[in-house]
Amino acid sequence: MAYNDLFLRAARREVTESTPVWMMRQAGRYMAEYREIRAKHGFLEMCRTPELAVEVTMQPVDLVGVDAAILFSDILVVFPGMGLDLEFAKGEGPVIHNPVRTAADVRKLRLSDPLGDTGYVMDTIKILRGELENKVPLIGFGGAPFTLASYMIEGHGTRDYEYTKALMWGEPQVWDELMSKITDTVIAYLSAQIDAGAQTIQVFDSWVGYVAPRDYERSVLPYTKRVIEALTEHGKKVVPEGVPIIHFPNGATSMLDLAQQAGGDVLGVDWRLEMKHVVEQVDERFAIQGNIDPVALFAPDDELERMVVEILEAVGTRPGHIFNLGHGIHKTSDPEKARTMIRYVHEHSERIRSVS
Repeated sequence: MAYNDLFLRAARREVTESTPVWMMRQAGRYMAEYREIRAKHGFLEMCRTPELAVEVTMQPVDLVGVDAAILFSDILVVFPGMGLDLEFAKGEGPVIHNPVRTAADVRKLRLSDPLGDTGYVMDTIKILRGELENKVPLIGFGGAPFTLASYMIEGHGTRDYEYTKALMWGEPQVWDELMSKITDTVIAYLSAQIDAGAQTIQVFDSWVGYVAPRDYERSVLPYTKRVIEALTEHGKKVVPEGVPIIHFPNGATSMLDLAQQAGGDVLGVDWRLEMKHVVEQVDERFAIQGNIDPVALFAPDDELERMVVEILEAVGTRPGHIFNLGHGIHKTSDPEKARTMIRYVHEHSERIRSVS
């Protein structure tokens, strides 16, 4: 089997013969093979057991036909090393039993040691590079400082962020201390992933769309920028051409001008802005990742194909497009529909390039 480097070439804005595809949460519960393993093991147990994490990471590569693998893990695995009591409660998702709400709480936080506290992630990456040698590239990932801070402060997922915003607005010095500690932890953690063999890093800012542009610019952007700049420099130390950095600020299509200031090589966009407008607003120094609605996988095939073509034609021959869902694949999605979407992307992108 020939090595498929479409994804890496697109991330570096090289001209490719067709558009690469991968899907956020592609290693997960929409697949029966994943659910079979999950029925026997806890979620954190799977993350912390390299053999299980490798098996789950490989499933969509072998069974769905994506052009890149993404490490099976979670953005919150750095929390225990920072002194937080993390649990993935059944039916509730992540719960932090000792949330960070005060200056004293922030002072107690440690900087997580990427090898001592999350060495199992690095072991998984090393094994995966061997498994993927003649297949596709491997994406590592972590959470952006704001998204991690919001989980720490709220203690669970939320749509209000009342404690987070109260701390950000009311105690800016405490906010800075917290965000600085998280930033340093994320830089060390993701740099270790690069050292272990991750060929691309995605920085997930999953909840930043709940922040107003003025607050993003003042209280969020500086920390994300620090992370991306540090990873960019570290990647150049590991491989001469650098390790492409994907920045995915979910929900931030209303402030793409600010999001671009964070840097990186690839800007991930959600489905809330039509691709033709994304192309107009995103500087050509960035590759673009996205941006079909995840629920499109429930549409009839002819409508799904129409949506795929619309996105591909909006990008045209601009180099550096990575096709992805605008967010994670839904747990009830049909893997066969995902395979169909991937086939549409490959066939139509090749057609568009051949007639240009």
